[in-house]
Amino acid sequence: MNKLQLSKKINKSHITFFFIAVVLFWLKTYAAYQIEFNLGIDNTLQKFLLLINPLSSALFFFGLALLFKKRFKLVLIVTNFFLSFLLYANIAYYRFFNDFITVPVLMQTKTNAGQLGDSALSLMSPFDFFYFTDFFVLIALALTAFKQITVTSKNTFKIVILFAITTFLFNLGLAEKDRPQLLTRSFDRNYLVKYLGAYNFTIYDTIQNIRSSSQRALADSSDVTDVENYRKANYAEPNPDYFGKAKGMNVIYISMESFQTFMIDYKMPDGQEVTPFLNSLTRDKNTFYFKNFFHQTGQGKTSDAEFLMENSLYPMAQGAVFVNKAQNTYQAMPAILKGQGYSSAVFHGNYKTFWNRNVIYKAFGYDQFFDAEYYSMTDENTKNYGLKDKPFFTESMPMLKSLKQPFYTKMITLSNHFPFEMDPEDTDFPAGDFGDTVVDQYFQSSHYMDQALEQFFNDLKASGLYENTVVVMYGDHYGISENHNDAMAQVLGVEEITPALNAKLQRVPLFIHVPGVDGGIQEQFGGEVDVRPTVLHLLGIDTKDYLEFGSDLLSKNHRNWTLFRNGDFVSPEVVQVKGKCYGTETGELLENSDTCKSIEEKVNSELQMSDEVVYKDLLRFYQPDGYKAINPNDYEYLGPKMNKGSKASTSN
Repeated sequence: MNKLQLSKKINKSHITFFFIAVVLFWLKTYAAYQIEFNLGIDNTLQKFLLLINPLSSALFFFGLALLFKKRFKLVLIVTNFFLSFLLYANIAYYRFFNDFITVPVLMQTKTNAGQLGDSALSLMSPFDFFYFTDFFVLIALALTAFKQITVTSKNTFKIVILFAITTFLFNLGLAEKDRPQLLTRSFDRNYLVKYLGAYNFTIYDTIQNIRSSSQRALADSSDVTDVENYRKANYAEPNPDYFGKAKGMNVIYISMESFQTFMIDYKMPDGQEVTPFLNSLTRDKNTFYFKNFFHQTGQGKTSDAEFLMENSLYPMAQGAVFVNKAQNTYQAMPAILKGQGYSSAVFHGNYKTFWNRNVIYKAFGYDQFFDAEYYSMTDENTKNYGLKDKPFFTESMPMLKSLKQPFYTKMITLSNHFPFEMDPEDTDFPAGDFGDTVVDQYFQSSHYMDQALEQFFNDLKASGLYENTVVVMYGDHYGISENHNDAMAQVLGVEEITPALNAKLQRVPLFIHVPGVDGGIQEQFGGEVDVRPTVLHLLGIDTKDYLEFGSDLLSKNHRNWTLFRNGDFVSPEVVQVKGKCYGTETGELLENSDTCKSIEEKVNSELQMSDEVVYKDLLRFYQPDGYKAINPNDYEYLGPKMNKGSKASTSN
C-alpha cells in the first residue's frame, strides 16, 4: 500500500472513530433521559426532540477535538469523560432533588463539599458504570483498531460544526413551536432539558449566570420604582384582631429538617403516631397550625427556606442566595427587630461555613452564631450533617437563656435529613414497610425529631421563657422526592401519585405558637415567603414600607395561592404542574382554565419582581421609614474561645 492510499485510509478512519464516539454518546444520553429523568414527555414532537437534542451537543463538543490533529483521539476521549461525568453528576443530583445541576450549584460545592458524603453515596448504584461504558470502549478502540489515526485537514471540523449548529437551530425552532418563549419565560429547568438537552442547558445556564452577575453592576435607584409600585398594589394589611398581640415577646424559629405535612396525624399499622407531640400542637389553643402551607425552595433547599422566612423574597432560580448573593444588601428579620430593641442569634449543630452562613448572617444582622464549635461534637452525638437533635436542643438551652431579652433566634435541626438512617441506640420506633429504604427510615427519623421538639418545649417551660416567647416551627423543604413515588402511593393509600397530588405533597407544616392568643387550625393556602409579614404583624410591626413579597397569612386580604420557584403554583381550586393545569381536589387535567391563566400571570410577575430585587441588589437603593441599616462589617462570629457575637452586639 503506497503512502497516498495509507493517508486516505487514516483520514477516513478518524471520521469513523469520530462518529462511533458521537453515536455511542448520543445513545447513552438518550438512554439516561429515559431511565433517570422524569421530564413529562407529552406528545410526539417532544419525544422526537428528546431523541435528537443530545446530537447537536455531541457533534459540537466532540467536533472541537478535530482541531487538535495528532492529539485528536486524546482530546476526544477526555471530552467524552467530562461530558459523561456531567451527565452522571446530573443523574445523581436528580435522584434526590428532581432537578439539574447549575453553575451556581457547582460553586456551592466549594462551601459544602466534604459534608455531603453519606447522601451522595446513597444515590449511587453499581449499574451506574453503564454511563461510562463508551469512555472505556473509545480507549480500547484508540489503542487497537484506530491506533494510527490523525487529522490532516480542518475541513472535517468545519462541516461537523456547521452540522451541529444546524441541528441545534432546528431543535430550538421545534422547541419554540411547542413551548413559545422557552428561553425567556421558563422558570423550570425540566422544560429546558426536555426541549434542549442536558448539555445545551449547561451552556444556557452558564450564559444566564454571567448575565445575572452583570445585572447588579448595571442597576440604579430607578429600578426600585416598579418593585415599589407592585408591592403597594399587593400589600395585605394586618388583621386588627391579631396585630400587636405578641408585642415585645421573644421569638424562636425552629427549622424542621425535611419534614412534610403528610406525617402529621399519620399512624403506623400498630396504631402508634409518628409525631404525637406535633399532632398535639395542632389542637393546642394557643397555636396557629397552617395545614395548607408549602415550601418554596429552589436549589438552596434549607438555606433557601431561611432566606424566604427572614427576607420575604424568593430564592434564586439557579444556585443559592446564601452562596451567590451573600454580599447583597438585605433588610432581614434580625435587622428589623434590632430597631425594636431585640438581640439575635442562630443555633446550628454544624460548622458556620456550611451554606456560607458565617458570611450571609452578617448581612442579615445576626448578633451571634452558635455553630458546631459551641457544641459537644462527639461520635455518639453526631450524625449526617452534624449534631443530633436531642443533644442539640439540650446544649442550646444554656446559651438561649444567656441572651438579652427580647431576643429573636433561629434553631436549625439536622437529624431528619436524607437518607434518614438512624443509629439503633437513638430510636426503638418501627421503620415503615413500603419496600423503599429511604421512605421506611423517614418514619423513624421523623419520630426522633418529634421527641426532640417535645423535649425542647419542656425545657423552655422549665426555663421560664415559655410564657413570653413566640415559637415558629416550619418544615424547610420536602424530604421524600418524586423518585420514591411508588412507595409514597402505598404510604398514602392511593393507586398512584398524580401531578396534583405531588404538588400537594410539597406541603410542610407551619406552627406559630403565641402564648395567650387563640390560634387553631388554619385552612388558607400560603408559603414560606408569607411568614415574615405574619410574624412581624403579630409583633406589632407594620410591613407596608418594606420591599417584600409575602402576604400576611392572618390578614383578611391574604391571597389564597402559593407559587413554587419553578413557576408552578397551587390554590384551593387549581394546581399548575409543569405548565399543565389540574383540579386541586379531583386531580383532573383542566384545559384552558381561566383561573390558571390568571394566577400564572400573577406568579410570573411576582417572580420577576423578586428576581429584580435579588439579582440587581436593589435594597441598597431603598430605605424603609424607621429602618436603620446595619453594617455587615460590624459582625464577627469568632467561636467560644474568642469574643462571642458582634462588635455591635448588645447581648453580652
